[in-house]
Amino acid sequence: MTLDELQKTYPGAVGFTLGDSRELNAELIALIRSGVKTATCGAARDFEEDDEDLPVEGRCDIALDWDGVPQLLVETVVVTRRRFCDVTEDFAVAEGEGTYDDWRRGHEAYFGRNGGFDPEMELICERFRVVEDLR
Repeated sequence: MTLDELQKTYPGAVGFTLGDSRELNAELIALIRSGVKTATCGAARDFEEDDEDLPVEGRCDIALDWDGVPQLLVETVVVTRRRFCDVTEDFAVAEGEGTYDDWRRGHEAYFGRNGGFDPEMELICERFRVVEDLR
């Protein structure tokens, strides 16, 4: 099913791409498929600067692979806004990318590559559940 077809079935659904490379995107999609990754976050500035739709509790959205092909339909369960330095270990581990320290190192590097890192930066933190695997 295409993104357009899915958006007709799920009005308001937003297509989104995880990560900043083909490799990272594939890794994150695999972590979601396996049930290990049940949370994600992004810099609040990116949503504001790029006029991206914020995640909305109860809305279904579509995780895309690097080529824009729909992979997973996910429902947002909880959205919070918090500073990087205030992210809890529980949330970091729910991102499925290792320990809390692994999460901090990986996200400091990620945000550093994508607009700059500051421990006080605001994040949009989202917990989600998989509704359907679209493969």
